Amino acid sequence: MKIRVEEYIRPDGSIPYKEWFDSLDAQAAAKLRMELGNTSSVKWFAGIGEYVMDWGPGYRIYLAKDGESLIVLFGGGTKRRQQGDIDRALALHVEYKARKAPASDGNKAKKRKR
Repeated sequence: MKIRVEEYIRPDGSIPYKEWFDSLDAQAAAKLRMELGNTSSVKWFAGIGEYVMDWGPGYRIYLAKDGESLIVLFGGGTKRRQQGDIDRALALHVEYKARKAPASDGNKAKKRKR
């Protein structure tokens, strides 16, 4: 089964993962892009995953599974800001699930293919 990776798009149209990724220098962005497909080192907790890259300042990518074939990217950060980044990813995951709920048909969660 092929897994799709998509970026979460907030109701205001902002894309937290893209904003974070675009702020990286070219070397870090290339390294993260190469390693993103390897989910074996993802640590799962509280419904989200933290992908840790042992390079540079200790980059992290925050994500969640939606079923068996979709991974949604919520954002990223470094070891230094880890707890704040986790808190933000948890809040975005709650927002994503609430928008995806059947009761909110007019407010569906959007994702951008990565």
